Amino acid sequence: MFNLNTGLFAYLFPETPYWTALPWYVLLPAVILTLAIAYLLGSINSAIIVSKLFYGEDVRTKGSGNAGTTNVLRNYGAKAALMTLLGDILKTAIAICVAGVLFGFNYVGAAVSVSEMCYLAGLFAVIGHVFPVYYKFKGGKGVLSTATMALVLCPAIAGVLILIFVGIVWFSRFVSLGSVIGVTLFPVVLNGYFAVFGGGAKPMPMMVLSSIILAVLIVWCHRSNLARISRGEENKLSFGKKKKAEPEPEEDGEDDEE
Repeated sequence: MFNLNTGLFAYLFPETPYWTALPWYVLLPAVILTLAIAYLLGSINSAIIVSKLFYGEDVRTKGSGNAGTTNVLRNYGAKAALMTLLGDILKTAIAICVAGVLFGFNYVGAAVSVSEMCYLAGLFAVIGHVFPVYYKFKGGKGVLSTATMALVLCPAIAGVLILIFVGIVWFSRFVSLGSVIGVTLFPVVLNGYFAVFGGGAKPMPMMVLSSIILAVLIVWCHRSNLARISRGEENKLSFGKKKKAEPEPEEDGEDDEE
């Protein structure tokens, strides 16, 4: 019987205990197709689609110029922002599910997936979001896509990272700093989880590599934010009512986090 935790290939090729033991002429095309689907799904930009479909405008010409949920919220309101948010979450989740159905999710105790292909699919979805082929390779910053990947594949680890993010933003008021530190700690928390709960097991190589690449990518996407933090010029998040005298930040979309 087909089991989602082992994948379609385990059902079709029961004589091969691991998907890596599949014949190369089956494995290679399947891997390439899965990662291509993940990248193409990640390249879909919900902010641009929502703004053009419902408002006849390109969100990149409005406000901060960033094609993300924050800029959509500022220019079109909460309903449009919610559609954008759900769209960006859905595309990453679908990309991972495609890999999971084919190669297996392989959840350990329902707390973390050890499917290397699922992590690679998540990575390629984030890369697609940052460098979308449909929009001249100019996209968002990948934070929401990375968070979605973590929530789908390792909810226990994602919970720790979210707490770290919230704590940093609460004390520093810098959303960008919380995003960078949270994602940077992804490989650290991943290894820590296995050290504590893995019973001697270690995370698979592609899991660690994917989390490291994501950390580097998110830091690179936030390089301007980090530079402004060091100069004391980064906009801080206000938990209170904003004063009317304070203008909305509009330069280059660097304050947006998607």
